[in-house]
Formats: sequence, C-alpha cells, structure tokens
Amino acid sequence: MVQELSRLFPIAAIGYEKVRADVDLTSGRKGAKSGKGFSPVMVGQAYALEQMEQIAPVYTRYGWQSDGNGTAQVRSILGLTKSQDKVRPIPQTHAVDGIALACGYFVKYRPFYGKRSHGCLVLGQVKLTSAPFVVIKRPPISRRQLHLMVPKKKGVRRKYGGTVTRHGFRKGDLVRAEMAGRVSVGYVSGDTARQVSVSGLTWKRIGQFSAAKVKLLYRATGILVSCPQRLSVSGVLNPAG
Repeated sequence: MVQELSRLFPIAAIGYEKVRADVDLTSGRKGAKSGKGFSPVMVGQAYALEQMEQIAPVYTRYGWQSDGNGTAQVRSILGLTKSQDKVRPIPQTHAVDGIALACGYFVKYRPFYGKRSHGCLVLGQVKLTSAPFVVIKRPPISRRQLHLMVPKKKGVRRKYGGTVTRHGFRKGDLVRAEMAGRVSVGYVSGDTARQVSVSGLTWKRIGQFSAAKVKLLYRATGILVSCPQRLSVSGVLNPAG
C-alpha cells in the first residue's frame, strides 16, 4: 500500500507506530510474562520498517511515551476521539491514529523551564481539514481448488473457485446488470450456465442476472474501494507557531 501511495504522492517522511508485545521480560513492563515467547506482530513490523525505509525516511512512535509525543497523546492534543469498535468502518476507529502520527512530524510536545515558570508547550503548527475516508479491500475470490472436492462418478469434480466466468467476465469486474427493468451496478462474483452473479462492495450478492443483460463497465483491478463517509475534523493547533 505504501509503495502504491508513493507512486501517486510525493512522500517526505513516513510515521509508524511501533507495538510492544509482553511476550517475555524484554518488554520492560513489570507485568510482562516471564519465560519464552514469540510475537509475529513485532517480527512483521521490523520487516515493514525495513521496506518503508527504502521509500522515505521513517520516524517511529509508541502509543504512549514519557516525553508526551506518543500517538495517543498527540491524538488527545488534537482533540480527536478514538472508537474501540474495530468492526465499524468509520474514521474514529481506523483513521485518527494515522492523523496523529502524521501531525507528529510537524508538532512536538516539549517542556520548558524559565526563571519564574515552567511547563510544557506544543511547538509547531498544523491545520486539520475534512477528507474522504476510503475503505480498500480485496474481493474474496477463491482460486480453483480441485483438491478440496470429492469427485463424483467417473472422477468428475464440480466447478469450484476460479477467476474467469464462462461468459467472458472476470470475477471482480465492475458491471451494469439489468433485470425486470431494474438496473444494478456491482461486481461479478460468480456464474451459472446462463447467469452472472453480481455482488456489492460488501460482497453480498445483489442478484443473478442473465448474461446477455450484463454489460462490462471496468475490468477487475483486484481491489474494492468504498467511501462510507467523510472524516470531518477542523481547527488549527497552535496557530501562533
């Protein structure tokens, strides 16, 4: 995904939130488990950081940091609210941490000490604006899986999986389908001898349409893109700079 974004936009730096897993005493937390442990998340993030450093400089943050510049702390400074409902495709669940990480490149939380006063200041300036919140995922298409099917008589197995239909469409193609005067737009998800199955963005089937009344709009790209709502945030953090 980052490689694709780098082809579309000039990237000056990449912010990444590192995770600590309490798999053993190396995490440094008092409540960490003792003994042997393994965390695939931490292994995966090491590989991700290595790959992203080839695209642009990478700066890392933790969720909470003693210097006040953790992701959650910057998010609080920006006034962004995070939802813990991971299932809902909304900005408050999946986008606010990314905004906080990006803003952490422009603003820093630092203590100051004067002759008669001391405290903390947010140095830098950032302006938040509304933006589209886009959900990108791959269509759940199964490849041909003959080895999973028990053959019938004479060793013939029923058709299962595959990405090409017998009507010239590919699974994932964006099509316009008509049935009984009703027009639907969706993605090819399957077929029968005379019909083509069309599904929506959630891959729930809209219906089965006659192949003669299905028109190709756009070839499959391997991804599904939806924009359920806009991320509405506004305001200026530290306008004086």
